[in-house]
Amino acid sequence: MRFAGYASVFDRVDRGGDVVRAGAFAASLRERRAVPLLWQHRPGAVIGTIETLAEDQRGLRVVARVTHPTAAALVARGALSGLSFGYRVTVARGSDPRELLGLDLAEVSLVAAPMQPLARVIALDVRAVPTGAAADFQKE
Repeated sequence: MRFAGYASVFDRVDRGGDVVRAGAFAASLRERRAVPLLWQHRPGAVIGTIETLAEDQRGLRVVARVTHPTAAALVARGALSGLSFGYRVTVARGSDPRELLGLDLAEVSLVAAPMQPLARVIALDVRAVPTGAAADFQKE
């Protein structure tokens, strides 16, 4: 099962009082490191693979394949649609809200309650798709 969504949405204050700015992930993404797809930020709970990560005008867009059967079923039913990310701050300024200008991305997670309420799965492809094949995503 594949999905597309946003792990981060730019210029919106999250529940923790942080706001991610466009370009915050640029340096980390240039390194092209493998970023795991986790369940609720748990390091040992890899539930799939990330196919693409990129910043666009809205935020950090992710396309991923969920391989864990239970997680895939929850996402497919719409019962699990939150996205989040683990990170280390490299550049920030201010407070209330704190502006995150540079982030070292460690992981992306499917979560029940994201810190950024707008960070969500936005499209699904529940068909069996061979690796590398193009797929049309259907909106929830």
